[in-house]
Amino acid sequence: MFYSIGEVSRMFNIPVSSLRYYDKVGLFPFIKKTDAGIRQFSDQDLNTLRLIEYLKKAGMQLKDIKVFMDWCLEGDSTLEKRLNVFIEQEKNIRHKIDELKNILDLIEFKKWYYEEAVKDGNESRVKNMRPDDMPDEIKRFYKNTHCNFS
Repeated sequence: MFYSIGEVSRMFNIPVSSLRYYDKVGLFPFIKKTDAGIRQFSDQDLNTLRLIEYLKKAGMQLKDIKVFMDWCLEGDSTLEKRLNVFIEQEKNIRHKIDELKNILDLIEFKKWYYEEAVKDGNESRVKNMRPDDMPDEIKRFYKNTHCNFS
């Protein structure tokens, strides 16, 4: 089954211009074109696009994704290089997850802080509260965000 560029654009919520650019820079090495030059995306092309989009979301630049795609075309001699790309991406994503967890902890702490202040009608009690006087989970949020800043 083949898909038009418009269908793929809608499926992935990617502008048609981006898909054309990806093809122009060689990210779709096997894309089929009609005699009129109309791109026809196969299931393999959709899987390639899915990988491109995930790698972009992981923080890779298109030029680096292109290098990865070239390695795929080179065959088995680049297996280790390709593995290393995913090892690095895993490290990057785990780091981002840790950062997001810290941000969530701060949000949880601030949410508790303001809930308490709203209940009291002012911030004075909660503002002057020591961490040891906070509920255990809130204390953990506080310590994660106020004592380990990096």
